[in-house]
Amino acid sequence: MTLRLLTALTLLLFVTACGSHSSWRDNPQTHIVRKGETLFSISWRYGKSTQDIARWNRLGDGSLIYPGQVLHLHGTAASTRRSTPSNTRTRRETNPLPSIPSQPSPKWSWPTQGRIDIKFGAKPGTGTGVLINGKAGQPIYAAASGRVVYAGSGLIGYGQLIILKHNDTYLSAYGYNASLLAKEGDQIKKGQKIATMGEGPERKPRLHFEIRRNGKPVDPRQYLSAR
Repeated sequence: MTLRLLTALTLLLFVTACGSHSSWRDNPQTHIVRKGETLFSISWRYGKSTQDIARWNRLGDGSLIYPGQVLHLHGTAASTRRSTPSNTRTRRETNPLPSIPSQPSPKWSWPTQGRIDIKFGAKPGTGTGVLINGKAGQPIYAAASGRVVYAGSGLIGYGQLIILKHNDTYLSAYGYNASLLAKEGDQIKKGQKIATMGEGPERKPRLHFEIRRNGKPVDPRQYLSAR
């Protein structure tokens, strides 16, 4: 009986430790750049603004990142990474990072035909957008004019994905596509066909549609017209 009790306690402590470690990993302090990653894909993964990550790491326009580079994901760590303990407080007070003013929201249109089946914050899916039901292969349109900053399948949980940058504040994303009809760098007009619908969770034809403001997901329904 004593041996069983000790074994159970050991397992409980192990699970608790693993849970704490997993929780820490959910809010990492740094990211090591991998081949094929861009600043936009990294910021999307962690829900950060590309401008913030660029400022925190003194990257200028953010275009000069390379595999193996360590990026700080929080302003405090980045702004003091070259500081010694004796001058950390002085550096924070004398060299603060400037804030970036928000830009106005574009006028949005629905990215495809169909009804919202899974609402913002619900499951299945990433929970950061809405799932719009449709038919396999139906067209996906740009919800507002912008530039393609990501096109590919490297972000887990989105399938084939397109991300559009509309200004320094707003981005939109279109996931679970069967095919992508635009590439990185393309200038896209509102209503332009950019992809075709593929299958999302539960093997149903769906579009994952997402709007982010300063890197943070927001409910797209507050920007889309009522149907």
